[in-house]
Amino acid sequence: MENNVKSQKIPFGTRLKKFFGGFTLYEKIWFCSITVLAVLFAFLFPEEDVNGVNGGLIMALYLADVILNVACELLISKQSKWNFIVSLAVEVTEILICIVCAYRFATMAVTIVFWIPIDIISFIVWNRKRDEKKPELTEVRKLTWWQDLILIAAIAVWTLVVGYLLTLIESDDGILSYSKWIYDIAAYLDACASAVGIANGLFILLRYREQWIAWYICTLLETAINILSGQYILLILKAGYLTNTTYGYIKWTKYIKSHNAALAPASTPSAPAEPTEEVEPVVE
Repeated sequence: MENNVKSQKIPFGTRLKKFFGGFTLYEKIWFCSITVLAVLFAFLFPEEDVNGVNGGLIMALYLADVILNVACELLISKQSKWNFIVSLAVEVTEILICIVCAYRFATMAVTIVFWIPIDIISFIVWNRKRDEKKPELTEVRKLTWWQDLILIAAIAVWTLVVGYLLTLIESDDGILSYSKWIYDIAAYLDACASAVGIANGLFILLRYREQWIAWYICTLLETAINILSGQYILLILKAGYLTNTTYGYIKWTKYIKSHNAALAPASTPSAPAEPTEEVEPVVE
């Protein structure tokens, strides 16, 4: 099957036209609206210089972060493997923001040692894990209840340990240096966001649908950090995250239900099927 897929070569221009033509009106409006709002907020809430870096440059990094993240979110909601390529550009941009603002050291470390490699590996895995009947689909699955419990416990331990270590780091010139109390709160939020972010990355790599739930939680945590840091332009990005995460989860769920309904007639009534792990293909 894989050889047959590879043998069907489609001209690049045709594939590109099909790719951009595959976006719905809602998706186009959503992308344009978030971008316009981000530019508007950039003018309404200009950034001040931080650590000797011009505020205009910092704002440019924020805008790039918003636009790239919105594009990445849109692609993953459409189950496109190309979201991982855009995600690499996102990682570089966010590393620069962490360095300039001298904050979110846990997130920066996780981005370097985890997210960049996971994006590359996920692109390869998503490209190979295709559904046997429909090669354009990628198989996904669900976590079990005991896996959920282990995950929650691991995130709690990570948050307490890493959060405490972050509070020991002194940052007199950082964006949160105005208050030690606020800095400590943001440190624990950052630790928790980094833990949930790691879980989200693993869910995407292993094709678990819970990646949407993890991303939703991570978005709420990062929203709190942005408010504490006065990064109001990034709130536009988080609003886009929340709407698209809901949209993507609903879209995946609808597809899964329709796919399971299509498979139902294949089961024989005389021999009840043995309970197996539910595997659901999702459009790549």
